[in-house]
Amino acid sequence: MNPYQYVVLRCVPRVEREEFVNVGVVLYCPEEEFLASASRLNAGRIQTLAPGLDLDRVEAALESIALICAGTAHAQFGAGMRATAYGERALNDNQSARFGLLKAPRSTVLQPGPVHGGMTSSAAAELQRLLDALVG
Repeated sequence: MNPYQYVVLRCVPRVEREEFVNVGVVLYCPEEEFLASASRLNAGRIQTLAPGLDLDRVEAALESIALICAGTAHAQFGAGMRATAYGERALNDNQSARFGLLKAPRSTVLQPGPVHGGMTSSAAAELQRLLDALVG
C-alpha cells in the first residue's frame, strides 16, 4: 500500500457566493510516480448555479490541469528561474512541484478543495474511485 494525496476540483461560478460543484480530482502518489487528474462536468448542476457560465472554458481549464499533471503544459518554455530572498534559483519541474501548484488555494472559477490523503495499491484505480464517489 502506498500513501497518496488528492484534492477535489470545484467549479465556483460566483466566488462571492461560495457555492460550488465538484468537477474533478487530482491525485498524487510519489511511490508510484503518479500525478494525474480526472474530471466530469455535470452541465445541469453547474448551470443551475450559473446559467450563463461558459462550460467550454471550464472544460479547457480542466484540460490544462491534465497537461500540468503530465508535465507538458509549458514544455516549450523549458525550466525557468524564480526570485527568492537569497537570489535566484531554477524552478523544479517535477510531480511534487506540479501538485503543489495545483493544490494551492486560489479565488477563481476552478478551485482545489482541501488536501486529503489515503493509502492505495493502485493510484490509477483510486483516482477513478474518487472521481466516481466525489464527483458522480
